[in-house]
Amino acid sequence: MAHDDHASHADAGPKEELEHNLALAEEWAGTFKILGDPTRLKLLSAIHFAGQFQYTVTELAEATEVRVATASAALRAMELNGTVKSQREGRSIHYGIADEHVHDLLHWIGTGHKHNH
Repeated sequence: MAHDDHASHADAGPKEELEHNLALAEEWAGTFKILGDPTRLKLLSAIHFAGQFQYTVTELAEATEVRVATASAALRAMELNGTVKSQREGRSIHYGIADEHVHDLLHWIGTGHKHNH
């Protein structure tokens, strides 16, 4: 999900600013729908903790104590939404957080990580 900062719309008129805000509301609603699901939030937290592209779907399922099929479906939904991205390494696919705003939200809600960035 790509968000613009406030400064980029400083020259917009009230109607354009409202349209922009309404579009952002739609985008954020999709993100919050993703984050509102406990399984998806656990998967995001696990990815965040481990670092970008450290876990495969099987490793994420094990870390979050969900079935592989459940983790796979949740990751697929989050990838379609733009919340996560995947990276192929040989025969394995590893997952990372695609949206920096989601990364920031994970910090805000208190999920830490073992890596430095």
